[in-house]
Amino acid sequence: MRNLAQIGQRLAELLEKGPQAGDAGTMLALAEEVLEHWIAARGERPTGGRREGFRLLALHHQGARGEPSFNACRESCRELVYHYNLLTLEPDDTRCGARALMMARLANHLYLFIAGKLQVERLGEFCCASRPLRTAAE
Repeated sequence: MRNLAQIGQRLAELLEKGPQAGDAGTMLALAEEVLEHWIAARGERPTGGRREGFRLLALHHQGARGEPSFNACRESCRELVYHYNLLTLEPDDTRCGARALMMARLANHLYLFIAGKLQVERLGEFCCASRPLRTAAE
């Protein structure tokens, strides 16, 4: 498993080059790795199961148990799955570039949230865009 900094670097590379529809599986896998870090940090073994057909959603469900502030990233996970479905089911759609970019931004948002949450337990109770946390993680 890559460390969080490596995952962040890979997401930054995808955002810089401009993600394509073919990157959907990579972005979904990176988001899963981010959640694996959260779960492992809590002393648990990340699930291999699926929820609604996606491991990402099962990992989020596992990571949210007993941690109400973790629900702050639920919609990001669901939107990642939504964009993954759009990109894989409609690979020739003219909107694929915008959809891939949105998926990369959502995966990056999830990365920033988890990286910050691992530093500050109460992150997510107020705002996940705390500038001091983002600059400390860089």
